[in-house]
Amino acid sequence: MGRDTDAMATFPKDASVQTKTANTPRDLGMDPDDFERASRGLIAQHPTGVIEGAWGPAWDVSKYDFIEQGAPNPDTVNPSLWRQAQLNNIHGLFEVAPGLWQARGYDISNITFIEGATGWIVIDPLTIEGCARDCLALANSQLGERPVTAVIYTHSHTDHFGGVLGVTTQEDVDAGRCRIIAPEHFLHEVVSENVVAGFAMARRALYQFGPLLPAGPRGHVDCGLGKSIPLSPPGLLAPTEEITHTGEELVVDGVRIIFQLTPEAEAPAEMNFFFPDQGWLCMAENCSHNMHNLVPIRGAQVRNSLNWSKYIGEAIDLYGEGTEIMFASHHWPRWGSDDVCGFLTKQRDMYRYIHDQTMRQANHGYTPLEIAEMIELPDEYQNESHTTGYYGHIAHNVKAVYQRYLSWYDGNPANIWKLPPTEVGERYVALAGGPDALLVKARASFEDGDYRWVAELVNHLVFADPSNVAARELQADALEQLGYQSESATFRNAFLTGAHELRYGSPPQRDAMRRGYLESMTVEQLLDSAAVRLRAENVGGLTAVVNLYFSDEAEGARDWRFVLSNSALHAAAGRDGKADAEVTLERSVLIEFGADELTVDDAIASGRAVVDGDVGAFVAVFGHLDVFQSMFPIIEP
Repeated sequence: MGRDTDAMATFPKDASVQTKTANTPRDLGMDPDDFERASRGLIAQHPTGVIEGAWGPAWDVSKYDFIEQGAPNPDTVNPSLWRQAQLNNIHGLFEVAPGLWQARGYDISNITFIEGATGWIVIDPLTIEGCARDCLALANSQLGERPVTAVIYTHSHTDHFGGVLGVTTQEDVDAGRCRIIAPEHFLHEVVSENVVAGFAMARRALYQFGPLLPAGPRGHVDCGLGKSIPLSPPGLLAPTEEITHTGEELVVDGVRIIFQLTPEAEAPAEMNFFFPDQGWLCMAENCSHNMHNLVPIRGAQVRNSLNWSKYIGEAIDLYGEGTEIMFASHHWPRWGSDDVCGFLTKQRDMYRYIHDQTMRQANHGYTPLEIAEMIELPDEYQNESHTTGYYGHIAHNVKAVYQRYLSWYDGNPANIWKLPPTEVGERYVALAGGPDALLVKARASFEDGDYRWVAELVNHLVFADPSNVAARELQADALEQLGYQSESATFRNAFLTGAHELRYGSPPQRDAMRRGYLESMTVEQLLDSAAVRLRAENVGGLTAVVNLYFSDEAEGARDWRFVLSNSALHAAAGRDGKADAEVTLERSVLIEFGADELTVDDAIASGRAVVDGDVGAFVAVFGHLDVFQSMFPIIEP
């Protein structure tokens, strides 16, 4: 639902009286050394601050010039979040130690450069090619040009591998000039998160990261974990080596590295690692300068907070005494063994506290909504930015712990099969005495500053009647004030994005199929991702067995079968002697099917798929694939 452009100048609105009071500047009592740490070792900055991507400028540091150190706290930004936004605004190429540099502030994540015997070892090449390319160029210009001899992916999230094509090429990897090292099951988890659930997650991520919000005191100020996300598609090169166990040691371009696997911590596939000859410890994204989330609001697998805590404890035991510098994939490093161990200890204890106290209350019978209102971090965590929920949030993390053990269901049978939002909205509106009566009550609550209740109450009317302008406006106003007050950057971004879409409408929907990660996926992963797209309603009663022969795959990996049975598709290695059709094709055909660039009929007509047997069987398994759209509504039906 759009809005008259003449009215746009009235939005966003001012902070309310209650919000101004909540955001009154105050002494937060946090460690002042954070600013020294975040600035330490600055060598140079990007010459323009603008980084180009596939769709135009993907990154522009000048958008955040309003966030200067010492700048007055706007009444539309939580003071604690304003401090974090200032820290994340510090950007450039930094010398962490002789032989170790980081570029920070040119993506939501950091890229790290280690001087090897013959070239660069690159740790986590950012989200997109342009950011990684420009950061490598900055390092080469300041430190001397070197080839990239190895890339290490710390874990399976896009902002830690998506820019790999900015630092190396498939040709260099295939020729053995560049190693790519990742934790065990890396590629499986990349596909699971970014392809199987990728379209829903990408849409929800717009709420978490707020990239469509204009930068400014009433809009986007930060993401907590970093400044923002770059706007350009990511890429991927598959690993050439996987780390399979803690204690595994590699010599990478002359540099010794000892690895610690940390699966199901911050990512399903992740690893920390230690440089024993230098005393450097990389904590990946398992430790950063904020409370992380145990499940992101964009969606993902729920993290194992108990194991997360234990992995940090294991890192302390294994490497703590020998560590002089700790660096990570986000934020700034820590220097000195005592400072590092103190930081790691509090990070360890925080995730354990959230886990144990949530489950203590769950075992008393409290529900996740109740526990989220009960649990706060004790005083010993209150004066540290790295235990503050700028990216995670204690209320959301409590619910994640509960979900991991007890599912989304709180045990109350009234909640086991609830009505969908539109239907329940209509009934609540009727119960309130109609739209006008509901709005009268909601406006009174708004004037009292009870914004959480207003958001819940008016949400029912928006879903019952999304054309009700008064309801949309009041809901937007309530979300806006909640955003202004939020210490969590992700909560702020979600609230303000919801307000924006209520006022201006959801972005136009468009087909979202794209190559993305497809070219790095295995045949099995490509077939499994196709199965997720099956329009089951179109294949009722059909069965088909198709043997697929991939002429360009290596011996032993060429034969696959794809089976349609009971409205479900199944992929398995090997051939079926009773197949309805034998099909010869190249793997690129599967990639084009996945990107919706090629139809079954066109593949057959062009000779790119040669069918021996029942053509209808091949059409049955590949001819009924759904096409996902990128901008489905969230804040309205």
